[in-house]
Amino acid sequence: MIVTTYNEERHISDLLDSLVPQEKIYEIIVVDSESEDRTREIVKEYAEKYDKIRLYVKRSTRGEGRNYGVEKAEGEYVAFIDADCIANPFWAEYLLKNAEKGEKVVAGKVINIGYGPFEKLERVELNIKGYDVTFPSNNLMYEKEFFQSIGGFDPWFITAEDIDLNYRAVHAGAKIVYEEKAIVYHRTRDSIYSFLRQAFWNGYGRKQLTLKHGPLWSKYPLKKLFNTQISFWGILRLISAFLGYMACKIRWKEYPGPIALDPTSLKRKKPNKRRWEVPEQLYEILLGSPFSGVSSPPLKRISPGFI
Repeated sequence: MIVTTYNEERHISDLLDSLVPQEKIYEIIVVDSESEDRTREIVKEYAEKYDKIRLYVKRSTRGEGRNYGVEKAEGEYVAFIDADCIANPFWAEYLLKNAEKGEKVVAGKVINIGYGPFEKLERVELNIKGYDVTFPSNNLMYEKEFFQSIGGFDPWFITAEDIDLNYRAVHAGAKIVYEEKAIVYHRTRDSIYSFLRQAFWNGYGRKQLTLKHGPLWSKYPLKKLFNTQISFWGILRLISAFLGYMACKIRWKEYPGPIALDPTSLKRKKPNKRRWEVPEQLYEILLGSPFSGVSSPPLKRISPGFI
């Protein structure tokens, strides 16, 4: 089980408390992207009590951090969850029931909790070969060998790295199995600013997808796309996402390949004037930071009954 963290001292204890009692979880790997709060200290306190928890520190994007966690994982299956989530007591058990059937990719159910209007907003689905590839990586499980065979998460992505991964998985012949009983509770953003910032980066990630995979608009169910936006907060989310989409369009002219970006480089380094022309002050105000985030060791033959 892999979680990436960045300044999650408010939430990490709740997550770990929900994971530690689950007998089907063999290991809990936390990859921290150099948090500036007490996140690492809290995880260390848990690690001293529970042998299954391991902490690594690696400055990274979410995708790169998850890849690093997979390299360190010893089981045949790897599950991903976010630090601001709480897992249902039977979460791992239901995910692994599908592993026992030989499924390579399993997505669980995510229930948003927090400010009511934010809870009701649905994700914008993207259908590829009959599968919704937008199942998020805060409740997602992959067979480790298959995950590595398709290249893992692309570290170039700021967001939408999970959509890109699922897209490639489907094109590699995998099914995405939806397990409704594998439930994760996910906190919505707790301020208007963080809500709009999240929407901005989601729009940025959707443009990254088109740069890598080509035009995708025909793959969106347009009726459902617009139905999810018909509310005050839905329209605000759509506007902010459009700004993010355009920011990515200006920043990148083509897909540069799976390059690893410094997660703070967009914010702290001087922009490349040849490709990046949005005023720096506007970029700083809108974007903030999007991250809340050796060869592989020999694979232990842990029973598919554990993650």
